[in-house]
Amino acid sequence: MGLMRIGRACLVAAIAATAVSAEAEAQRELDRKAIQEIVREYLISNPEVLEEAMRALRAKREAARQKVVRTVIGKNRAAIFSHPMSPVSGNPKGDVTLVEFFDYQCGYCKRSLKPMKDLLASDGKLRVVWKEFPILGPVSRFAARAAMAADRQGRYLDFHVAVMAAPAKLTEASVIATAGRLGLDVERLRRDMRDPAIENYLDETMGLARKLGITGTPAFVVGDTVVPGAVGVARLRQLIADVRGGG
Repeated sequence: MGLMRIGRACLVAAIAATAVSAEAEAQRELDRKAIQEIVREYLISNPEVLEEAMRALRAKREAARQKVVRTVIGKNRAAIFSHPMSPVSGNPKGDVTLVEFFDYQCGYCKRSLKPMKDLLASDGKLRVVWKEFPILGPVSRFAARAAMAADRQGRYLDFHVAVMAAPAKLTEASVIATAGRLGLDVERLRRDMRDPAIENYLDETMGLARKLGITGTPAFVVGDTVVPGAVGVARLRQLIADVRGGG
């Protein structure tokens, strides 16, 4: 009999505990719903809080991205800023180097041509490194190879400006025709375009862009910062000034 009474007592206690637990869970659910409703009403009444939260989230993500970028730039500084095959314009001994990754068929890159020319014309201490990043198809790759070959004739910038400024859609024929109009040795250009060293360099640049998180054109590197998109000349001047100021 004693054992039976103990068993019944345990069962009653277990049932009671279950009931208390269920009641507590129900209360927690009510509390959660109440809190959710309070939050919902607050956000409806103060929608600007969501905008602030999104800005903070974007800033946090951008800070994390730039931290990764700074590490990548640190490990690949020579390849980015001083690769022996990268064409250079402006002051070769300039105090700040601006790198542009671009594609000759990219409309935004074409828009960036004037800001880049303005910077080269107005800033005598600026060094510009051009990074061929042909991501828009075979003609882009063809134009990039031609530009690298033009560099071997000392005419990179002339060729770059002429091809980038072309109003019509590029073709292989139009790229070669541009070289001819500029007075380049077209036969030599064609030979140099077949040099495996140029192909390897372009492949290396594509890999470098991926490491930097560059997926589109144009993209700029200055100091320890990567800036995607067709930013205006004022933004580029500010970035250059920041580097000069030690920022």
